[in-house]
Amino acid sequence: MQLVDDSDTNSKSRYTDQLLSLGRNAGLDQVGVTSATVLHRAREAINQRISQGLHNQMQFTFRNPERSTDPTKTLPSARSVIVGALSYSSSAVNTFAQTPEKENKFSARIARYVWSDYYAQLRMLLGEIARQLVLDGHRAVVLADDNAIVDREVAYQAGIGWFGKNSNLLISGAGSYFVLGCVITTAELTFADKQVEDGCGSCRRCIDNCPTNAIVAPGVVDANKCLAWLLQKPGVFDREYRVALGDRIYGCDDCQEVCPPTVRYERKIESSRLEILRKPAKQWASVAAILTNDDDSLLSEFGAWYIADRNPKWLRRNALIILGNIGDPSDDAVVDLLNKYLHHADPVLRAHAVWAAARLGLKHMIDETDEDQIVQAELRSLPSVK
Repeated sequence: MQLVDDSDTNSKSRYTDQLLSLGRNAGLDQVGVTSATVLHRAREAINQRISQGLHNQMQFTFRNPERSTDPTKTLPSARSVIVGALSYSSSAVNTFAQTPEKENKFSARIARYVWSDYYAQLRMLLGEIARQLVLDGHRAVVLADDNAIVDREVAYQAGIGWFGKNSNLLISGAGSYFVLGCVITTAELTFADKQVEDGCGSCRRCIDNCPTNAIVAPGVVDANKCLAWLLQKPGVFDREYRVALGDRIYGCDDCQEVCPPTVRYERKIESSRLEILRKPAKQWASVAAILTNDDDSLLSEFGAWYIADRNPKWLRRNALIILGNIGDPSDDAVVDLLNKYLHHADPVLRAHAVWAAARLGLKHMIDETDEDQIVQAELRSLPSVK
């Protein structure tokens, strides 16, 4: 079915409303429209973060700011950007009815936004809008979790929410448990007439509750300290933040879990007893399984995550840190896992096993004659026993 698409202002407004209704009816929680012009504010912020070294080798939208802040780099004739937000709150994952318990005492925490592949669902819903645009004679490109666009900025420009002090986009009355994506299109649409005003006020709970003090100013996150990035970053995990990592295997929710608008919305959803089950939620991962399963199995289970170079080695590195934080040194299974990795062929994994063993008071298991430079650096900086 072709939608109304005329050139006059009233028809353009009606066509925009029809597309937004299409998105909401498909299942998007919030939809808005903004211009496909250059995102100057975001470009300035990105370049400033890079100059200050706050990106800590993070790529994504930092890799090419000229591209990620200009929708026409993706679609040269673009005129409009339709932005969609999909909730991963309790109503979206149905966690309030029965929160799954840990698989076992050596389970690792998974950040809420990857309990399910919400971005795959978001792309599908945005695809409904894109298909309608193409049917109506326009070009359209769907972007979600893509380094080609700063999704929070186009969402802000589209009037969907404001930037919180934790740098997340906060939606009025609903908080920040949303994944964001957009459809860049050649269609001329009606744009949001204003942005959402800041709703944080004097609140600084996200700043004060960050486990590594990574929020260095309102809206500014230092990736050098951010656990969510450090878990994704390849190489040796920064020793200064290993204990703070606790049992996290992917992502960190702390700054959102204390955010009043987000908390209030969660309570509202839970008390309403809505049941909108999209896909089963996976909140925990087995540390032992990550350290024993083969590469193919790990990529099959965690393939929706960002894993540097698609190498499960980085999952195992993270799991070894978690083992050092929550493991029981009297547990034979823990000792066996440590023994396996203390003799692993990969020096990065051996080094993190050295840290974990020392943290659990099992220093006698460590081979202090290991000549690899990475391992030697660990041996010179052994942690105190937990």
